[in-house]
Amino acid sequence: MGFSVSGSAALIFVAAFIGFGMFYSAAANSTEMVNDARETQSDRQLERTNTEIEITTVNYNTASDYLNVTVENTGATELSVSDVDVLADNSYQTGYRTAVDGDTETDLWLPRETLAINTTTTPQPSQVKIVTGPGVAATAEVV
Repeated sequence: MGFSVSGSAALIFVAAFIGFGMFYSAAANSTEMVNDARETQSDRQLERTNTEIEITTVNYNTASDYLNVTVENTGATELSVSDVDVLADNSYQTGYRTAVDGDTETDLWLPRETLAINTTTTPQPSQVKIVTGPGVAATAEVV
């Protein structure tokens, strides 16, 4: 009786120790992943809050079917030009040309800089919507 009781108790103790170790590591990893996701969401919300754009001019040239849009970054967030989407009458535009303060090579659109967008579209759209990477958008009527 002496060895079987103490052997069984030792076996149960080792099994409980291993089980608790597995539970603790799984719970700690899950908590860490949830906290990382909350921090990422908070960073995105802060970026979205600090992002603001304003469409300053929208012109359509009927002779050449060119749509020219100038947008100013009035927020505090630096934006990526490649993440900007252009919708003309809810039609997604592709292949448009961009320039930030005259620089056609840059992908960086800093606060207080102006982005010029030129695209060809027919027929003349009635409104244009510019959407930035963080999801902030501005809409203007085409003149």
